[in-house]
Amino acid sequence: MLDIFSNTEQALRNFSIAFIPAFLGIILHEMGHGYMALRQGDYTAKFMGRLTLNPIPHIDPVGLIMFVLTSISGSFVFGWAKPVPIDVRNFRNPRHGLMLVALAGPLTNVLLAILFGLLLKITITLFPILAYQDSSAYIFVLSVLQMGIIINLGLALFNLFPIPPLDGSKVVSYFMPPRMAISYLSIERYGMLILIVLLATGILGPVLSPLLRGSYHLILNLFGIL
Repeated sequence: MLDIFSNTEQALRNFSIAFIPAFLGIILHEMGHGYMALRQGDYTAKFMGRLTLNPIPHIDPVGLIMFVLTSISGSFVFGWAKPVPIDVRNFRNPRHGLMLVALAGPLTNVLLAILFGLLLKITITLFPILAYQDSSAYIFVLSVLQMGIIINLGLALFNLFPIPPLDGSKVVSYFMPPRMAISYLSIERYGMLILIVLLATGILGPVLSPLLRGSYHLILNLFGIL
């Protein structure tokens, strides 16, 4: 019985630590796409109410379930929102605009990771670890800020993989001849199945983990935390 309560308490703690970073990371990622599309001349996301921090228009039921399950397990946090609708026909330069829109999401996550790193630096400067290490609230805040760096870097790196429909595929397609790009992006209808297989088999882990670890330490070094 004690093990059940202990496991439940740990699961709730994991979820509470991951919630704010993942909420901001996933929703602002999509908003980044939408705002860049707006700058390229497409108002679709704006007209459909997707340029908002209100989570309701962004919720994808399966993506939400995945977030809850992975966050309470304490493992790699994974989830997604509904893709922001765009119409490339409204772009001044469709191919170039699509590439910029694709990059906007991961770039938003990188900027968020840097912001969390800055907040972590400010926190441990104003409230030194040795003086507050016995405070559970202090340790919780540090955990949230560290998770903010990790989750947002993970979202940026994962989405940059060149597998349709991930953002990286739109970036790669920009540098292909038009016909080749169309054929390449047509893989998108099988993309989710490919991603599930890669995630289930752990193939992405050996590639993603070193990149995530290296970029995490890069941000800590940037602010002199290490």
